[in-house]
Amino acid sequence: MTTSKKDYYDVLGIAREASEEDIKKAFRKLALEYHPDRNKNEGAEDKFKEVNEAYQVLSDA
Repeated sequence: MTTSKKDYYDVLGIAREASEEDIKKAFRKLALEYHPDRNKNEGAEDKFKEVNEAYQVLSDA
């Protein structure tokens, strides 16, 4: 059984050296793009949840 770790920086499309402001900007952009109320495409809700999880983890770092 393999376990895969998510790269939250990849999820948000930012560099590991990103500032808190860069993290916040990337999150807001992606959250608007994938929010279920704005994007009815299949998979958008899952992507939104993934983006939200990445932001929660990285904003606590």
